[in-house]
Amino acid sequence: MPSRRKNPTDAILKELRAFGLTYPGAHTKSPWPGHLDLAVKDKTFAFLSVEGEPFRISCKLPQSHATALLLPFAEPTAYGLGKSGWVSATFAEGELPPVDLLKEWIDESYRAQAPKKLVASLSEKRKR
Repeated sequence: MPSRRKNPTDAILKELRAFGLTYPGAHTKSPWPGHLDLAVKDKTFAFLSVEGEPFRISCKLPQSHATALLLPFAEPTAYGLGKSGWVSATFAEGELPPVDLLKEWIDESYRAQAPKKLVASLSEKRKR
């Protein structure tokens, strides 16, 4: 089996995954090969590619999906998820993703997917 090559975005994937894991009850989930997703109570809030693969992220954006879809790298998530406010971002090799924006997406998606009790437990500092 050939080994995966390193991508410049691998560090960004690790950063975003680590950021997502700081939320109450967050854990990783690997429902199928090529993904190491973020979930809360086994409910996915960010689909993420894995290191060595092209960078891709999908988040549920109930408030900002219309604005997000105006971005050149964004599209409605496949498999009918786009109808529920899920947005996917894909970046070409060598194109660096906007990390701060994607952290905002992860935050919004966590708040949309997590139980209300966990969302309420987030500190005021974390609320933007």
